[in-house]
Amino acid sequence: MIDFAPMRDGELTYLEYAAQENISAEDLRRLSDESVGFLLSLLDGLADADIVFDPEDPNADDPFAVEGEEEIGWNFGHLIAHVTASSEEGAALSSLLARGVPASERPRYETPWRDIKTVAQVRQRLEESRRMRNAYLETWPDAPLLDVCRVVSERFSARFGEMNAPAAFLFGLSHEVGHYEQIEEVKRQALAARAAAM
Repeated sequence: MIDFAPMRDGELTYLEYAAQENISAEDLRRLSDESVGFLLSLLDGLADADIVFDPEDPNADDPFAVEGEEEIGWNFGHLIAHVTASSEEGAALSSLLARGVPASERPRYETPWRDIKTVAQVRQRLEESRRMRNAYLETWPDAPLLDVCRVVSERFSARFGEMNAPAAFLFGLSHEVGHYEQIEEVKRQALAARAAAM
């Protein structure tokens, strides 16, 4: 997986990175598949009860959450629902931009996290997300329009730079990768709690 730190730290925009590395739809497919593969590997050793295990998270702070859930720790299923939604949003935007549509809306849908209760459901959600992301990349024309960018706020643009098709896809994927450590920590807590209960 590429190092997203320079983009997250503002040293380089996603668009600049995509241009300097000449990122193609095939590169994005490979990176996305690699991320899905990593998340699938985290299921090793987990039981259904671990997917809904409520972790401790002293940093939990989600002002957009349902009232009363702003400071809850996110379980494994919740995190998978969240990160796949962001990657799919980036992929959907990339499809529009590559075809010359300067998207202004956020084409985002997040699977209700409470519906993800089993290892099989996590696996299904990840494979479904892989299929959806790859399908959006299939809509790219042979010569994608890389000069078409999202219509975003000045604040967003100042922080992340302009977003063309590859940059939008990378932005969503960067969000997913940024949650890796949190997901690994939730797995660690779930397995420790299960071991302690034996």
